[in-house]
Amino acid sequence: MQMLTRELLFDLMKQQEGPCLSLYLQTQRHHPDNAGDPLRFRHLVEQLEKSLNDAPEQQRAELLAPFRKLEHDNQFWQHTQNGLVVLSAAGKSHVLHLLRPVEDFTVVADTWHIKPLLRQLHTADRFQVLCLTRVDVRLYEGNRDTLEEVDLPDPVPRTVEAALGSELSEPYQKVSSYGMGPAGGGDMRHGHGSKKDELEVDTLRFFRVVDDAITEHCSKPAGVPLVLVCLAQYQGEFRSLSKNPHLLPDGVSIDPGALSAEQLREKAWAAIAPAFEKEIALAVDAFHVAQAKGLGAQALDDTVTAALEGRVDTLLVSAEARIPGRIDVASMQVCKSDDFDDPRVGDVLNDVTELVLLHDGETLVIPQASMPGASNVAAILRY
Repeated sequence: MQMLTRELLFDLMKQQEGPCLSLYLQTQRHHPDNAGDPLRFRHLVEQLEKSLNDAPEQQRAELLAPFRKLEHDNQFWQHTQNGLVVLSAAGKSHVLHLLRPVEDFTVVADTWHIKPLLRQLHTADRFQVLCLTRVDVRLYEGNRDTLEEVDLPDPVPRTVEAALGSELSEPYQKVSSYGMGPAGGGDMRHGHGSKKDELEVDTLRFFRVVDDAITEHCSKPAGVPLVLVCLAQYQGEFRSLSKNPHLLPDGVSIDPGALSAEQLREKAWAAIAPAFEKEIALAVDAFHVAQAKGLGAQALDDTVTAALEGRVDTLLVSAEARIPGRIDVASMQVCKSDDFDDPRVGDVLNDVTELVLLHDGETLVIPQASMPGASNVAAILRY
């Protein structure tokens, strides 16, 4: 699975040569539930095609080509997750599987519709899980609803052999070949203290290599909390050497190989739920403090104006809401509409979120029920 990163998001936000096609589809992960996904996908592609009726035939064919390619790709539809996004513009296209379900939706506009991706990336309940034993490592990413294993980047070693190579001690080579329980996490006792000492030294060296690689190549790009799942005796050892600022203070003390995927998700979410609730509460409290100082905006027009002027420090956005329309930069006005099928119409909340990010602001997509008041947006202003 490709990780959705801030760098990719900014790449998607770059001005493309319009029109820009966006398709979102809620998909099912398992057969037979996923049997209807290709048909629903084709219906959405038909909606895009209708929105392009006025476009030249060659341009229409080129823009729809990435969608046509997927329509009859049976192998592709066998490996979907909870959501799918396909984006197409002149000479560019992106296909992403999403961990979080999305509402079926298409739009043709001047920019790609990325708000559902913002929710994937900027929702407070997104996290990663590091499953660690003394011989191997796995990484998962998800949220309260789902958890999927991530393909580790090449610089991240999957095993102790890959991490230490020829420097691996002989006792450790034997341990690795014997295996230690369902995930190699059990403890193998040796009669000679020196061999045990070598094992412990290699374990710490392995943990240090893993920590450095995960921090640099996974945690920094994702920018989300990291839950450590490992045996209790390794929790303290790993934390004592870790320099990862995203590592949560409380983890799950169990052999990760003893857990099913669903059990892993449940235990990881139980560990991170308090931090999730705290982050939302702190953000809402910060908005109320700013509002009392005259530095809070909830009206959409005021928020859009502040975003255009680069005055938004933090933007809270409703995860569920969409407002059809566009932002007229020249007049700094919101032009609302009732028709998402109009190629000139996008999602105003999507556009204002992009503006905030482009001016180095922070965004947090949260459930509507957690938003301060009944508004779909709440902005903390810089001045």
